[in-house]
Amino acid sequence: MIRGSCLCGGVRFEITRAVGPFELCHCRRCRKANGSDFVAYLGVNRADFRLVEGGDLVRTFEAPLRESPPPFQTHFCGRCGSPVPDPKGDSPWMEIPAGLLDDDPELRPDRHIFVDLKSPWFSITDNLPQLDRAALMTLRKAQIHP
Repeated sequence: MIRGSCLCGGVRFEITRAVGPFELCHCRRCRKANGSDFVAYLGVNRADFRLVEGGDLVRTFEAPLRESPPPFQTHFCGRCGSPVPDPKGDSPWMEIPAGLLDDDPELRPDRHIFVDLKSPWFSITDNLPQLDRAALMTLRKAQIHP
């Protein structure tokens, strides 16, 4: 079991296993929503996720639609402001902010995404693949329609 929680501990969850991808997102919205140079997200099957406590604390902000659906949503603890997973989504797959994990998911980051939008003051110095928006969309379409 992999446990996770927000900063104040009010929102707690467990995941049976992490399946990936484990992506480091450099898009502007993720950066602004989290106040960091990139955000680490870990892919999880919703069936492997269980909210243990704090569902009443989870708040949602939906940003205006910029290009095409789906709109950008961010979920956070209403007490401490930490980003948290969306416990009520209807997708079979979900993203967990990796910084919330209290235990080792036994996965490591796969790639940087939206590198064409990264902060000009941040340099990527690791050897992970770097995908711009076009390359990421091509990859995701190939995964949906092999």
